[in-house]
Amino acid sequence: MPVNQIIDLAVEAENLGYDYCLIADEGFMPDVYVSLGTIARQTHRIKLGPVTNGYTRHPAVTATALATLNELSGGRALVTLVAGGSMVLPPMGIAREAPLTVVKETIEILRQLWTGGSVSWQGQRYRLEGARLALGPQNIPIWLAGRGPKMLALAGTLADGVVMTVKSDLADALEIVEQGLEPGKPAPYKIYLSNLAYTPEMLAQVVDMLVFIMKDAPPRVLKGFGLTDPEIANIRHVAETSGPPATARFITTDILKKYQIAGTPDECRREFRETVQKHNLDVFLLDVVSPDFQTNLELVRTTHSLIAQP
Repeated sequence: MPVNQIIDLAVEAENLGYDYCLIADEGFMPDVYVSLGTIARQTHRIKLGPVTNGYTRHPAVTATALATLNELSGGRALVTLVAGGSMVLPPMGIAREAPLTVVKETIEILRQLWTGGSVSWQGQRYRLEGARLALGPQNIPIWLAGRGPKMLALAGTLADGVVMTVKSDLADALEIVEQGLEPGKPAPYKIYLSNLAYTPEMLAQVVDMLVFIMKDAPPRVLKGFGLTDPEIANIRHVAETSGPPATARFITTDILKKYQIAGTPDECRREFRETVQKHNLDVFLLDVVSPDFQTNLELVRTTHSLIAQP
């Protein structure tokens, strides 16, 4: 959407009662920090943050941008880290190398700079030499989104929240997160990012998103869809050689419903509550992906109404 519509949608979300507004840092869309900063000036309560990575922005630059957002919003900033992905890195010619190292060192740099002191630090990929944040100490939550076992375990070790996106994988993902917990560390927030698909148009959007999941997800996630190893190998091959349209033909109704909550409005409402209760989820994030403002406005309003009904 155009940036003005992104801002209008965030303001409407706060008015409805939503608690979080996260904007993906995809590189070629409206700038995430300009958008969030403007939203901060037009809202009062909703927490704000980018979904960003350590490849397209240096972690020190991200630390400063988030500190600025935190000051501008009166302490409402947070950040969700991802290890890049096929939608943002290839167009920039950036290889997705050492993702675990990139995420781990990004978290380390953010937290060190947010102490407000002078930081000299050496990692495998980044280093700081007498770096100091001009905005002073910051208390900004760090969430981590991932599907691979090492990334999920890292979320248990270092993150304040873990963002998961596949309904059929929630139990397995949370088990891996718990294995990564260190003694005395609070468990991270359990966050499920998805949609409730209750119209044919919404189901079609899920298929469009699933083609990227089929390409990037670890075998554990795809096996949770009921796929065998030969089927997974074939899907990977088609995804690499023929692209999204060819990959979409592998997405059955059964796979779609395992991926996310889908059905009639009543079925979605019931399954949503069962999913939250079963996995003791702390946050549900509504995934807004359409370029059309009215479509997204209707999604935000209808989903809120659906979930809020007794």
